[in-house]
Amino acid sequence: MKIPETPPDYHILFSKLVDDPKYGPENPLYGGKPVDERGRYLHWDELRFREPPENFDHEGWWVSLKIGRQSLYQKILNNKFQYANINKILEEQHWLDKNACGSISEGSPVVKSWMKNEYIINSLIEESITSSQLEGAATTRKIAKKMLLEGRVPKNKNERMIYNNYLAMQFIKENSNEALTQEMIIELQKILTRNTLEDESYAGMFRKDEDNVFIVDHGTNEILFVPPKAGEIVKRIKQLCEFANGRTKENSFIHPVMRSIIIHFLLAYIHPFVDGNGRTARALFYWSMLKNGYWLAEFISISRIIKKAPSKYAYSFLYTETDDNDLTYFIVHQLDVLRQAITEFREYAEKKVIETESAEDLLNRNPKINRLLNYRQISLIRHALKHPGYVYSISEYQNSNGIVYETARKDLELLSVKLKLLKKSKTGRSFRYVSPDDLKEKLSR
Repeated sequence: MKIPETPPDYHILFSKLVDDPKYGPENPLYGGKPVDERGRYLHWDELRFREPPENFDHEGWWVSLKIGRQSLYQKILNNKFQYANINKILEEQHWLDKNACGSISEGSPVVKSWMKNEYIINSLIEESITSSQLEGAATTRKIAKKMLLEGRVPKNKNERMIYNNYLAMQFIKENSNEALTQEMIIELQKILTRNTLEDESYAGMFRKDEDNVFIVDHGTNEILFVPPKAGEIVKRIKQLCEFANGRTKENSFIHPVMRSIIIHFLLAYIHPFVDGNGRTARALFYWSMLKNGYWLAEFISISRIIKKAPSKYAYSFLYTETDDNDLTYFIVHQLDVLRQAITEFREYAEKKVIETESAEDLLNRNPKINRLLNYRQISLIRHALKHPGYVYSISEYQNSNGIVYETARKDLELLSVKLKLLKKSKTGRSFRYVSPDDLKEKLSR
């Protein structure tokens, strides 16, 4: 990818254009809005290729936009960063407040009590896989998911990255009520990078100046970003923790979702470690969302959405860094990612409810079997009906439902030995339970 062109200096450009005769006595520079006619918060690198509004050239249009943004800027972290509270952000915050937090209602397909655990585990797995793939882990989702569900020991570095990410997401959930500290950030990175680094001494250690850490485009080898000096890391991490814990003196209220997104950016910007910075940043986003009561964050994967268009994610960082540390670019992008993730999850949840109810309807025709099954077994039957020949193991079933081994064994034994709905066999010292091709006929008898 290409580094975006740095915008012309606003103050110099303003001084140059404010007295330009072509703008007339009622200078249109002053009537500018912070966005274009379609509501987009454009960076100079995007704006310079678009047709400017009437009576403007590109430089005049840029000055007009910047004037419109000045009155909306909120300064944070000792005025080192800023963002503009544009309508798009306010609208997305309102949508998230309605759809991602508050009390869980029984009418929502998201929260059927017997499905909640399955959703949480699936989202943990999905985020673990895609967040690691964004950082270069090369393995298929199917193999990675089976490894995590079966509790199999990772076979290589790629699988280890995913396994570590899974442990890190569990760590975040367990510590979502705790204040953020430097020690927690270090422990998180240590979990994420364990047994994946060329030099294991870098796990849980801040980088040093001699490490020469910078972000490079893998296609062109062009340096995209040079992080702050290593000597500044401890001070900046302290500021990040104070901001994350709401202990800084901003001039105005910062919405919790905005705070979570900014934490994500800041950790990646500080880039305190030799490796694992992106994964650590995304994990801290989840920590902040859960800490502030946005319970739906536990069910979604932002990395899955980011992975669909990784260049947009990268450019949202670069636009911020090249335009006076204006976080608005990154915030708008992440709000879009959040809305997509929540919308897709709700569609998935509604589909799963329909599938489960369909399986229940089939079971209701056989009340003798139906009254013997719990919600976990019904969920497995639902899956087995769609996947003839699928092989289930006790450990996979245990991990996917968050239950103890003995409970998982009894569930599968009932389905196979007593009800004959699954085929039981033994491979080595382990039992296998296979979905038969005629499962639907078995249930209809």
